[in-house]
Amino acid sequence: MNVNTIEITRISADSPTWDRAGVYYVRTEGMVKSFGLPMSGEFATDTVDSEYILAADGGFPVGTCRLHPLDEGRMKIERVCVLPDYRGKGVGRIVIRAAENWAKERGFSRMVIAARDEVIEFYEAIGYIANRSETESDEYFSCTYTYKSI
Repeated sequence: MNVNTIEITRISADSPTWDRAGVYYVRTEGMVKSFGLPMSGEFATDTVDSEYILAADGGFPVGTCRLHPLDEGRMKIERVCVLPDYRGKGVGRIVIRAAENWAKERGFSRMVIAARDEVIEFYEAIGYIANRSETESDEYFSCTYTYKSI
């Protein structure tokens, strides 16, 4: 895999079904199967209007995230996922950068990510600042909120 050949697709309500299927595939393989999450939990907050970034390697979906506008200036990146075989190879950075670019083009100036504690260093390495006093947890993950101005 060459990170320079990763293709990015922006997915919105009017995108083709197969693009949305790519997002669901990555999240099913990368989160549900990898971490033992229930499908109902992983997909409970997705809607027909949800927007995503999808990264593909030669047409094969390998990474994704969901974008969720919080208010006029802040965009939250959620459900970041890269297939296990592609982790540590730069795909996550590409997905986050694509989400930031899309948000910036739409007038957002601040990004928010509730990052799993075990990957905080990844987000800090790409410019996010962790607020270690702002956390959330469930039976699967503990997360810390991170922020970045774009």
